[in-house]
Amino acid sequence: MEIGNQIKVLRQQRGVTQEAVAAALGVTAQAVSKWENEAAAPDIQLLPAISAYFGVTIDALFALTDETRMERIENMLDTQREVENAALDREAAFLLDKARREPENDRVWSLLAYLENHRGDACKRRAAEYAKNSLARRADNNAALWELVRATGLMGPYWELADSHRAVIDYLKGFLSENPSVDTAYQWLMDALLADSRFGEAMEVCGRYSELDTAKLREPIRVPYYRGLITWKSGDREGALKIWNEMVRNLPENDDHWGLYAEAYAMTGDFVKAAEITLRCAKYAVPPRPTWIWEQGAYYQELAGDIPGAIASLEKLLEVRRTDYGITSGAGQEAYCREIDRLKKKL
Repeated sequence: MEIGNQIKVLRQQRGVTQEAVAAALGVTAQAVSKWENEAAAPDIQLLPAISAYFGVTIDALFALTDETRMERIENMLDTQREVENAALDREAAFLLDKARREPENDRVWSLLAYLENHRGDACKRRAAEYAKNSLARRADNNAALWELVRATGLMGPYWELADSHRAVIDYLKGFLSENPSVDTAYQWLMDALLADSRFGEAMEVCGRYSELDTAKLREPIRVPYYRGLITWKSGDREGALKIWNEMVRNLPENDDHWGLYAEAYAMTGDFVKAAEITLRCAKYAVPPRPTWIWEQGAYYQELAGDIPGAIASLEKLLEVRRTDYGITSGAGQEAYCREIDRLKKKL
């Protein structure tokens, strides 16, 4: 629905004339008539006054379709690091209403989860800063230190019920019993089991994972990757490396899964080799090139003590975002620039 038609609907719902609307907005009745007949559109500077007069948001004047509004919400969350709570509350109310009307619409529920996680991430960042401010004033404030580790994701011992992954493990086990072909669920379940040091259960899940139809797996290479990961965390370092080395024996040079091999070497503490494996993928990448190469490479370079190399990788990442994807702004761009500034201070 165009804005003129929406103004007409709102005016009729309120039971006022075009003349009354015109008088309230300081325009002529003919102008209002032209709006409603789509012969002209109101000046953009009038939109706040129009929305205030009818008691609706400016968005409501345009009467976006649900699909368009959901796309806009997703774009907002993708590009804005911080979103005002009022905006999040408004969009959450819209999504919840749509979910009530369309309870089988899975996209609505996942978008609601994205919105609330985005809100939560912002709260965690603020909590971390507040805790740091407290510690800067009193270094032995253990309460502030605890809030800092909570905010940054470092939890307590896995055996503490509040900090274990028991709930998600139980959920994923039940989920897989009903949906045994969802391969990514096996990966999340193994991750959660490993986080709680439940290695035997993780290996059993890996066995079931390996029995899935390879042709239907999104990433078959993750079967040996997880087998090696569980073997490593169980204490058999030599056995794990043997599994991982075999994993890439026939892997094409231009395959993105060399990144998994790099992750494996990072676990050994050989960050130099991990960075080398990661960044070699750049030689075989074609536009649009995957940006994880330089992000992951920079991370390993920093851990290896190569700060200039890490800076160069992040600067290359910004270049690839610009040339291959046309991205020059947004929350992601700002985050990478902050990382570059942080690294430069370490030189």
